[in-house]
Amino acid sequence: MPVSEPDTAAPGQNLAVAAEVLYLANLLLLPGLAFVALLVLYYRNIRTAAGLPACHLRQTLSASLWAGALLVVANLSIVLLGGYHSAHTWMVVIIYFTTCHSTLVLLGVLGLAKAMAGQCYRYPLVGRPL
Repeated sequence: MPVSEPDTAAPGQNLAVAAEVLYLANLLLLPGLAFVALLVLYYRNIRTAAGLPACHLRQTLSASLWAGALLVVANLSIVLLGGYHSAHTWMVVIIYFTTCHSTLVLLGVLGLAKAMAGQCYRYPLVGRPL
């Protein structure tokens, strides 16, 4: 049986993985709190990070800001369509979660997989140019 070399992490790979995990936690587990943690991680490391971690830090921050903007748009749509007691509320909520939110989560999972593989990743539509 051939002996494989031990896996070595790319420089900054742990930071890239942490950024992606915080992005997903912001969407799924701890909204707001995980975003603040991502901001802290971003501002502490963006000046010294190069390559892989800088890519993932920029992408996750940009996608998180887009996620927040889309959430605001969904809430404004609900208010403009008659408020939270209207029949249109559930229509907007279901459309938002089945299209926007699930797409952002899927992109975050792909970003996490790329970070764990030591590769850069650009979020389509909501990511910053590399």
